[in-house]
Amino acid sequence: MNLTEEPEIVNWPETHYVFVEKIGPFMKTAPQAWGEVHSNVPAIAEKNQITKYFSLYKMRPDIYRAGVAISAPPAELPEGLQYEKLSGGKYSRFVLTGPFSDLPQASGRAWQLAGEKNIPLRDDFAIEYYVKDPSVTPEAELVTEILIATA
Repeated sequence: MNLTEEPEIVNWPETHYVFVEKIGPFMKTAPQAWGEVHSNVPAIAEKNQITKYFSLYKMRPDIYRAGVAISAPPAELPEGLQYEKLSGGKYSRFVLTGPFSDLPQASGRAWQLAGEKNIPLRDDFAIEYYVKDPSVTPEAELVTEILIATA
């Protein structure tokens, strides 16, 4: 697994977010949520400019949101999708290079490192930002930022 061990402090910008939320074990809910988002991407893109793909998650309870950033508040959304304007904020960024199948282990390691480094956390969603498009990027070259909300 190719994960950075030293986090970089970054500021996530205010973001218009369209998503599907699922509650329960991530290994089950994440694929379901992404399936619903991907099936709605053409309808979202018809009236909105998609700028990023990323997920938000919280543990205890397990809340997973799969979604897309759009350039402005949504003009119109397909049924079943939610919208929220995220306020942004400070995050500790860990970077995974490699396949999405490494994400569970990488995310666990990022949280472990945050604890070991005594990073002050804030109660907010963590972010998995999928920097490179998996439809055109070889698995070994995918880049995912794991962002942990930092006080």
